[in-house]
Amino acid sequence: MKRIDPAELSVFLAIATHRSFRKAAVELGVTPSALSHALRAIEERLDLRLVNRTTRSVALTEAGERLYARIRPAFLDIHDAIEDLNSLRGQPVGTLRLNASQAAARLVLLPLVLRFLAVFPDVRVEMVVDDALVDVVAGGFDAGVRFGESIAGDMIAVPLGPRQRFAVVGSPAHFERHPVPASPHDLRTQPCIRYRFLSGALYRWEFERAGEALDVEVNGPLTLSDQDLMVDAAMAGTGLAYVFDARVTDLVASGRLVRVLEDWCPYYPGLFLYYPSRRHLPAPLRAFIDFARAPGPKK
Repeated sequence: MKRIDPAELSVFLAIATHRSFRKAAVELGVTPSALSHALRAIEERLDLRLVNRTTRSVALTEAGERLYARIRPAFLDIHDAIEDLNSLRGQPVGTLRLNASQAAARLVLLPLVLRFLAVFPDVRVEMVVDDALVDVVAGGFDAGVRFGESIAGDMIAVPLGPRQRFAVVGSPAHFERHPVPASPHDLRTQPCIRYRFLSGALYRWEFERAGEALDVEVNGPLTLSDQDLMVDAAMAGTGLAYVFDARVTDLVASGRLVRVLEDWCPYYPGLFLYYPSRRHLPAPLRAFIDFARAPGPKK
């Protein structure tokens, strides 16, 4: 077997991490074709197939899985050692890769990132918005932002942004045709705009007041998977929408939407920045965590 330079294995590591030639090529700054040729050269020198690829998927062979499991910790140690040198500089340098749900990105993360970049001009932030639950480690991300209940227990979680709550809203025209609901049970008799998760499940609207918790399976003519579209549909009079109140505060204040059942919509813990435990955090991530934790407005 011909000798392989450890640096060449970064090609295989990127492919194995992303399970995608396209994404790996973007990370390494090369074309997918060049990446494919580089991997083929490694496999020929090892005399082993490391990756099975089709037009739709990329999967590691048994040899590929074993190699990935052995070299990934070593490459992380090298990455961490280099990142440690950032502490010798006045400002952190490098790329911070974040994954967030759409709600997290709009409500908290993007405003925070824009303020962060103004303070740390030598850091580049790549923010990928994905409502699916993503393994940030396998996806090659430094951290993710989600609501607390969806974060794996082996992650370190840092509170990010204020508490959140939902709001039930409808247009003034809607309430000209339908009575104002006195309790969540009344929603069953009104047209509502339903929300469907990427998993295919329909969201049951959740409420709580004075220790009483309940959820309601609403009905209506329209089902969406995007809260901005739900707000638009509510303003058009299609039905009631159940969305984050931060999305509709100004619309309620201006009278374009009417809020109901507010006493049934309590606050709950908001979003969290989460990341895997490491001995050494990348300098851009450490700076971002410290920035997020610092007192004062972040929006």
